[in-house]
Amino acid sequence: MSENHYQEQDKQMGKRSARFKKSSRENSNEFQLHAISGRAVSGRAIPEGWDPIEERRDQSFVRNVKPRSEGQQLLMEAIESQALTLALGPAGTGKTYLAIAAAAKALDEGRIDRIILSRPAIEAGEQLGYLPGTMEEKMSPYLRPLYDALADRLGGKRLRQYMSDGTIEIAPIAYMRGRTLNNAFVVIDEAQNCTYVQIKMLLTRLGWHSTMVITGDPDQTDLLPGLSGLSDIAGKLEALSDIAVVRLSKEDVVRHPLVACMLAAL
Repeated sequence: MSENHYQEQDKQMGKRSARFKKSSRENSNEFQLHAISGRAVSGRAIPEGWDPIEERRDQSFVRNVKPRSEGQQLLMEAIESQALTLALGPAGTGKTYLAIAAAAKALDEGRIDRIILSRPAIEAGEQLGYLPGTMEEKMSPYLRPLYDALADRLGGKRLRQYMSDGTIEIAPIAYMRGRTLNNAFVVIDEAQNCTYVQIKMLLTRLGWHSTMVITGDPDQTDLLPGLSGLSDIAGKLEALSDIAVVRLSKEDVVRHPLVACMLAAL
């Protein structure tokens, strides 16, 4: 037989196969299953690019923060009742987180108009050199712990929105002189790296209907010996009844149990 004959026969067989498949689809009552790209978590199809950490990060935890020690209970009560609170204690006692939680709560309840974050731009034992970008970008690495706490309380989307419209403001200590902070919740973190003059200047920024919380660990200063002013300021203000000075200890550490043991040994 010629080659044309075989080609014609192949065409006829292809047409019959196509008609058979079409007829089978029309007469079948079964559903067709199609693979969905991505992963499956708890029986749900998850599209590509989704990350469980990102999803959790954007969640807003509306439940109230509860103290996990007597010291934390005292700190929370002091922040609620006093316009100025100094929280001194070792790492892991929740000083920064409780201050941020109180600030987020006050903002949600409409008691303040903005949150102001400030922290000394001092590296912990190493020099990173000049950082590129705007002032906010330069300060971002130093304020990362505050951002993490805010994202946990407000959610990532609300945090980005508040940062863009100025509801949450980054205020480097170098630019705080001359300001009066009204209707604000001010958090000064890592104050053990501030000098006596700097803390005195920060304290006098407090305005009407505002709350200021200064946190720090006098034992972890990155300044030269004798330059940190946190302990001296706290000692002098502790005698004033309208100012709360809360001193946390290793019993208030809420991180890994080894942290409290290491603090006691070191």
